[in-house]
Amino acid sequence: MAKSKLIKANEKITEKVTGAFGKVQDSVVGGYSKIEDKFVDQYLTKDGESIADAKARLKQEQADRKAKQDLHKQ
Repeated sequence: MAKSKLIKANEKITEKVTGAFGKVQDSVVGGYSKIEDKFVDQYLTKDGESIADAKARLKQEQADRKAKQDLHKQ
């Protein structure tokens, strides 16, 4: 009987801890995304380019640089 009470108590603690962690994680990731979007919008977008387009362009440019660098290593 005592063991089952301990197990139930541990399960409640586990649920509360994982729930709190999820909330913290969501707020941190959300905050980072807002900061990232502001930075891209202010410094990295070209005229008339949306934030999503700028991120896609930057990702493609990075992939192109990496491919070019890999070719020079061979």
